Amino acid sequence: MNPALWISLLTASAVISFTPGAGAINTMSNALTVGWRRSFWGVLGQQLALVLHIFVVAAGVGVLVSSTPILFNAIRVLGAAYLGYLGVRLILAKPRRGAGSAHPDGSLGEGAWSLLRRGLWVNLLNPKAIVFFLAFIPQFIRADAPLLPQYLVLIATVVGVDAVVMWGFFATAAKPFRRAVGSARGQRILNTVFGALFIGVAVLLLFVH
Repeated sequence: MNPALWISLLTASAVISFTPGAGAINTMSNALTVGWRRSFWGVLGQQLALVLHIFVVAAGVGVLVSSTPILFNAIRVLGAAYLGYLGVRLILAKPRRGAGSAHPDGSLGEGAWSLLRRGLWVNLLNPKAIVFFLAFIPQFIRADAPLLPQYLVLIATVVGVDAVVMWGFFATAAKPFRRAVGSARGQRILNTVFGALFIGVAVLLLFVH
């Protein structure tokens, strides 16, 4: 991939990553509830989903998903339902003593695997991401050049930029609000806010085509 094309890829990736969505909401929520450092596990899960989306598109499965309304809509409804579930559970979660203890599943001290798994599903159950990559990837892949090195550069750039933006920007942006989770009232307010955001994204995913 020539330098000019890579810079274009880098710029496009940054713009996409800075656009708020379910991943950003999940990252900020994690940073508030489990802390900035541990929120990285959720970010890692989201990046694994991006890699899987790119593999799906590269393998040609993305065309099948985008051209099969039943399959596309099934994934869309599942994605919306999962985000809605996270939102409702977060709103209903009981405040707990100590900062960083209230989670969407109502558990105390959510583990790394749980954070990673939720991050993975948040990004993976979004069929529009597949459609987006179908339009995005061909702009930066040249069929007359070896494909593997190009895809490796594309994955490294997209995932690297998104990880930096999610953890370095969105998770960091949540730091000033960390004190709020130290009180029951603060936890209720933040749980309600982020729960409503999850539900809002779910509604958009379900009804905006």
